[in-house]
Amino acid sequence: MDKLNFYRQIVKEVVTQYSKLRPSHGNIRLDTIFDESQDRYALMQTGWDRGKRVRGNLIYLILSGEKVIIEYDGIESGITQDLIAQGIAEEDIILAFVSPQENKIIA
Repeated sequence: MDKLNFYRQIVKEVVTQYSKLRPSHGNIRLDTIFDESQDRYALMQTGWDRGKRVRGNLIYLILSGEKVIIEYDGIESGITQDLIAQGIAEEDIILAFVSPQENKIIA
């Protein structure tokens, strides 16, 4: 399997694992969004909590070239270490939400 397809499989597996978690309160649904044609992968939350509407991204990743770009990571512990543990090379992960000067992954 080539590197891009390998990374694509890992990203989908990690996002799917997070979609199986349930929030500790509220009536919130977690939906995976996988667009392989553009290599965009997301985990969305929608629902209600304490009388207020909840909606938005929890995770948003892009595959570009042979890099995994984390555009948004709203997971408390972060997903970077999960991606690395599954086989994505640390040097192939870019944290887009961190300035380029600070973009170093802390293991």
